[in-house]
Amino acid sequence: MRYKDAGVDIEKAEKLVKKLKELASYTLNPQVKFGIGGFSGSFSVEGFKRPIFSLTTDGVGTKLKIAFMMGVHNTVGIDLVAMCVNDLITNGSEPLAFLDYFACGKLEEKTYLSVMEGIIEGCKTAGCSLVGGETAEMPDFYKEGEYDLAGFCVGVCEEEDLIIPNLEEGDQIIGVASSGLHSNGYSLARKVIFEKMKLKVDDYIPELGKSIGEELLTPTKIYVSLVKALKDNSIKVKGIAHITGGAFYEKPKRLLKPGISICIYKDAWDPPVIFNLIKEWGGIPEDEMYKTFNMGVGLLVVVDKEEADRAFKVISSLEKAFPVGEVIKGKGEVILWEGRF
Repeated sequence: MRYKDAGVDIEKAEKLVKKLKELASYTLNPQVKFGIGGFSGSFSVEGFKRPIFSLTTDGVGTKLKIAFMMGVHNTVGIDLVAMCVNDLITNGSEPLAFLDYFACGKLEEKTYLSVMEGIIEGCKTAGCSLVGGETAEMPDFYKEGEYDLAGFCVGVCEEEDLIIPNLEEGDQIIGVASSGLHSNGYSLARKVIFEKMKLKVDDYIPELGKSIGEELLTPTKIYVSLVKALKDNSIKVKGIAHITGGAFYEKPKRLLKPGISICIYKDAWDPPVIFNLIKEWGGIPEDEMYKTFNMGVGLLVVVDKEEADRAFKVISSLEKAFPVGEVIKGKGEVILWEGRF
């Protein structure tokens, strides 16, 4: 017997790596010394006096199930990059290089290349280079037509630009709009939409103006250029929270120190329709919605009160944004308040 008889086609994998190498070349910058095709990727770091490196890793979660149901695979590639780089930028780092991990039972060329095209698009948007990864073909481990994804990113910033949370009473919080669910809460969303409501992915939802599947596969926004713009405009950011799993009750807590809390005014913005539908369809309590979903806010940016107007102007020139809260005296908690400033 040969390895191919056991379900692993090394020759096919090598051919796909060659295709990927060509596609990934469009993401490479002059700093990359060695990219896809070797045992590791290598790059130089130039122009920094005291470089600080940061690393992140993440996945797409059960949003992949929607991709399987729809037969659409490029958008989850964008999600993969977004989930990593959006974590990375919270400390002021700029993404430099990205690695992916793609695992499946049987390697399907069309599906694989579609995912990789999404990853490449995400890398181009984030301004980082795809320098390598791993493609694992594991027969009998994954269901037919399914796969898993993971991403890894490295970034850098000057030591003086590193954002170490230092919130104080009176600081203002700006919320940056999400594009929808992003890549969190899909286990609950799928249970409500497909099990309780018995919807199909191609069911058209008038309130959304599209099918439910199209809505659920909307790619996660990438906020790299936004954080870079704040730095380029010499705006001192005091903290950034990427609103993902745990949403408003957990992620902003990472910015807090003893003696202060964060107050978020829920009436400061209108959550996109999809969140209202999921809440209504599932009979989900409001606190559970804000614990599970981003509710239309993908990023929270904290700045000094004196910088708030200028920061808001910079952010809103790139993304839809809202003043959503402030830092108050407290016990290190996040308070969701009914009302506006």
